[in-house]
Amino acid sequence: MTPRRCAAMFKALRLANPHPQTELIYDTPFQLLVAVILSAQATDKSVNAATTGLFRQAPDAAAMLTLGPTGLKRHIRTIGRFNAKCRHILATCAALLERHAGRVPESREQLEALPGVGRKSANVVLNAAFGEPTIAVDTHLFRLGNRIGLAPGKTPLEVETKLLKAIPPEYLKHAHHWLILHGRYLCKARKPECWRCPIADLS
Repeated sequence: MTPRRCAAMFKALRLANPHPQTELIYDTPFQLLVAVILSAQATDKSVNAATTGLFRQAPDAAAMLTLGPTGLKRHIRTIGRFNAKCRHILATCAALLERHAGRVPESREQLEALPGVGRKSANVVLNAAFGEPTIAVDTHLFRLGNRIGLAPGKTPLEVETKLLKAIPPEYLKHAHHWLILHGRYLCKARKPECWRCPIADLS
């Protein structure tokens, strides 16, 4: 895809959705981090249903750690792989208190050192919580990168690297959310709704 067509594509996405944001519900970077850990192989809707009561009872790392496994699982048992996610969240809470005074670090290296936090999760937190121009490649972005020729690649990292190079700087901050929402609701894996796609004639 040429730089001119790429810029036109993101201009159209911005016009359709000027202020994109994650559909995960949170008030603080810590709550976003927990929601992102829970969201692996789960829908944002199911995560939000679980975290509504959880964040009310345990809004920060110290409070969540006091829940213990039994208390935490009571809130997240409807989420897939909740046992492993429970271990990761509690270990992350302990690490945040021990290494970062309970605060979520703004460094990729420090984020990826937390239990249950990989590159994709770190990118989501860096982008949504701290405004960093990162791209978190999930199944939607991986599909879009290859399907529309924006950033074809065989691995998420390859797609991420190509997206960062292809997307004009003025669109990078919100590009992740434009693409994930586009993939979730229009350019779906099955039955993409090309008839109402704002970028169909640009890809």
